[in-house]
Amino acid sequence: MTENNARLKAEIDEFVERVWPEVLDDIEALVSHRSVEDLSAAEENAPWGPGPREALDEALCIANVCGLEAHDCDGYLGYADLPGASDKQIATIAHVDVVPEGPGWHTDPYEMVRRDGWLLGRGVIDDKGPAVLSLYAGRFFAERVEVTGERLPYTLRVILGANEETNMGDVEHYLAHYPEPDFLFTPDAEFPVCCGEKGLYGATFVSAPVSGSVPGSVIASIEGGSATNAIPSLASAVVRADAAALEPADGIEVEAAGEGLARVTAHGVGGHASLPAGTRNAIGMLCGYLLDHDLCSDGERRFLELERTIHASTDGSSLGIDATDDVFEPLTCIGGTVALREDGRIAQTVDARYPKSTTAEAITARLAEVAADHGCSLEAGRAVVPFYVSPDSPQIQTLVRCYNEYTGKDTKPFTIGGGTYARHFRNAASFGPEEPAMACPEWVGSMHGPDEGASEAQLREALKIYIYAINELMKLEF
Repeated sequence: MTENNARLKAEIDEFVERVWPEVLDDIEALVSHRSVEDLSAAEENAPWGPGPREALDEALCIANVCGLEAHDCDGYLGYADLPGASDKQIATIAHVDVVPEGPGWHTDPYEMVRRDGWLLGRGVIDDKGPAVLSLYAGRFFAERVEVTGERLPYTLRVILGANEETNMGDVEHYLAHYPEPDFLFTPDAEFPVCCGEKGLYGATFVSAPVSGSVPGSVIASIEGGSATNAIPSLASAVVRADAAALEPADGIEVEAAGEGLARVTAHGVGGHASLPAGTRNAIGMLCGYLLDHDLCSDGERRFLELERTIHASTDGSSLGIDATDDVFEPLTCIGGTVALREDGRIAQTVDARYPKSTTAEAITARLAEVAADHGCSLEAGRAVVPFYVSPDSPQIQTLVRCYNEYTGKDTKPFTIGGGTYARHFRNAASFGPEEPAMACPEWVGSMHGPDEGASEAQLREALKIYIYAINELMKLEF
């Protein structure tokens, strides 16, 4: 380590220690907004609904306090600049919208809780906590410029999205109206550096009219999941049966729901759609119970058998869409939400993350065959191709080096199944702040799940790494 870098790290340490109470206050303020997309309440300057608008306003206020020039892009998203000697930009992009809270929380998801060195609340790790870190990284350089009068070589831009968790319409708006940064990283994944993301695929299986008020149906209602890109921890169905005659099972509760009706509720283990290991899909549990106890009509049985096929694997093998290659981990596929429509049709969404060895078209073709075999139809949804940047590029290598210098590790770039903003830009990567090997207390949940948590120590170190990395990126030629 050079003498200059040693002095820089000491300066960073002092800064983070000084501002950390403010960082926590600002994360808490952002978490307090239920910034879930609500298109039914969208209006001018709030295209994603009031919650994302409120969180964006909060973030832009924080940006101003941090000494950055904040700009609101008609509510689609915002950005905050520290002008440099050049108009070329090094940027970060984080998001202030969140997935719905879902069931199973032991704290109020919109009141940040500090407990034993951990933060709990919806968005503390995905992605409100990291958004605040990116703003405070900007504050470090803004304070330095104010003292020295020396501008950074390039403009530093902190982009604040508000529609990442659904369709990323925010970044599409940005790219339609603003030039791309010369390099960008998003603090919305794991350390060290992610240089590739699997393709994103979504579809919905839809039954024939078989349930609800359809004559002869057994299932009066069925629902589960709160987001298509999350593995549900809760699912339930009301069936025409005697509750007293039904035995509970592992993770399954049964209770009376009125005369001649029983409510069957499945309690699983939720998580992010791209990380199914260690989860237990409540929809699969529920549908398996209904099948095993003959709680269905013949038409409903065909759809429940499809459900069993969907949930028999998380690598797509039970559906015949499994795939892998030399760059990405194997395909993942999960069932996200199930609901009974007003016309008596049951709809089940699936979320797949696929490597470059297959295509969305091939997945659709196979799933359409599976649907037809079960008397159902398939409604294809999103299809986004895989994203990949060479791990040998100077920018990627700079990020890896900075992370390794701070942690003493010898890590390499990797690829993921999640989808981040990085895939929308030509020269980008995702860069922390999660540490996959970090042990969590049993009361700390994962992103997209209940009791979402983040380690304070993890976030503190991430802020230091971000500041150091931005400083080093400013030395590269663009």
